Amino acid sequence: MKHKFWGLLILVSLLLSGCQSFGLDYFGLSGEVLFSDDFSQPNSGWRRASDDHGSADYFDGYYRIAVQDAKYQVWSSPNLVFADVLIEVDAIKAAGDDNNLFGITCRMQPSQEFYAFLISADGYYGIYKHQDDKFQLLGQEAMLPSEAIQQGNVVNRIRADCVGNTLTLYVNGQKIAETHDDQFSRGDTGLIAGALSPAGVDIHFDNYTVYKP
Repeated sequence: MKHKFWGLLILVSLLLSGCQSFGLDYFGLSGEVLFSDDFSQPNSGWRRASDDHGSADYFDGYYRIAVQDAKYQVWSSPNLVFADVLIEVDAIKAAGDDNNLFGITCRMQPSQEFYAFLISADGYYGIYKHQDDKFQLLGQEAMLPSEAIQQGNVVNRIRADCVGNTLTLYVNGQKIAETHDDQFSRGDTGLIAGALSPAGVDIHFDNYTVYKP
């Protein structure tokens, strides 16, 4: 069985603060909406930046994170602070290798420490903590495969729950991971993508919504 490991020291970080939609009720969420963005307005608060390694910007009604370098990650946030939240987003790999990582962040600190709920276009998943410029996988020793993740250039609906010390990942309506950590109790939410091969990756995000549990 193939296992991915992503306990990588980030040598360089680009600090940055149409996809098919399943609709906001896809997971049956009924809590109060704290923040939502369909990325149709490029002044909604997410950063717009790029360099030779990667970029994050609005484009054609979605939010695009592109990563050119292997073992490199780009993340972005709308500069908001929450404690307990449920977050969901549509995400699709538009180009690049399937050996990648993309998903949702929560409780991001000013020091760029946070939790990350990640899947890959070849069907793997994991919940990570980013601290001291390192990613630590929580609750499992390696990224594991899940049939809930649609592979290739297909939309996946990702949900991340950060409630108390419980961190839960859902994909396409199925709960696939849950773990616990007490490090961060509140912070910004956001999006992240990373390349694990020299081919890079181009991820498009749409319909980002933050709910109150």
